[in-house]
Amino acid sequence: MTDFAGPGIVLGHSVGPFTIDLSPDLLARFAATTGAAAEPVRTGRVVPPAFLVTQIWAAQEAGRRAAVPAELQAAASGGVHGEHDIVVHRAIRPGEALQVRVVGHGARPAGRHSAVTLRYTATDRDGIVVVEQWWTTVFFGVTCDEVGEPAPDHAFPVDARERPVGTHTIEVDTDMARRYAEVSGDWSPHHFELEAARGSGFDRLFLHGLCTLSLCAQGLTEVVAGGDPERLQRVAVRFASPTFLGERLSISVYDAGAKGYAFEAHSAGAAVITHGRAEVR
Repeated sequence: MTDFAGPGIVLGHSVGPFTIDLSPDLLARFAATTGAAAEPVRTGRVVPPAFLVTQIWAAQEAGRRAAVPAELQAAASGGVHGEHDIVVHRAIRPGEALQVRVVGHGARPAGRHSAVTLRYTATDRDGIVVVEQWWTTVFFGVTCDEVGEPAPDHAFPVDARERPVGTHTIEVDTDMARRYAEVSGDWSPHHFELEAARGSGFDRLFLHGLCTLSLCAQGLTEVVAGGDPERLQRVAVRFASPTFLGERLSISVYDAGAKGYAFEAHSAGAAVITHGRAEVR
């Protein structure tokens, strides 16, 4: 373990704006990738909230370079996308002009590691916030000084297990990673090259974590939002392990009372999503 002498993120430095592509064609391709059943989604007339995660890859790379100290990144033995949280403030319309900016939100020690959170804000042409996202990366084997704010809480309430709501199952075919990369621009090799996957500690190709999040959002839409993706106001997750290609993803949803819904997802006998939270309009 390495102690990094300093805060794990630079606060107050905004990067962007980055343009969000809300074209009907891209929306339809996203729907085909995630198995969205609703006709308005498949025809590109409605924007599912999880689609917005496909539009921040470039912002993530730029934000990490600008806001996360290079010394911390160099000292880390590796890193992983630990948590993600999407909050939608109003319905999003295909074709409208949205731009996203990224800023350092907070960092803290996490055992022998560091949890570093970037915040993404998408605004419309009037400067009104439409969508917020928090992306937390865990940098392995290095600790930092705590700074800024923690990411919003979405811990799984223990008593929610007493109130199951429903389950949703999705088949993750072997071509899903390629289709998701075509929409998101994330061609990270561990999704396509076996040697790269082994370098990440796995002996099989696995799906993008944000695609797993999108599949969970689709399951939530069916279980608690009556098939209407515009009712889904928040989706937050902790990534526990990868979803392997060619496996089945099972999403279990529970009533979390005033906190909305709690959920988790399993695949190939392992938990892939824990501490899931959903809020519905």
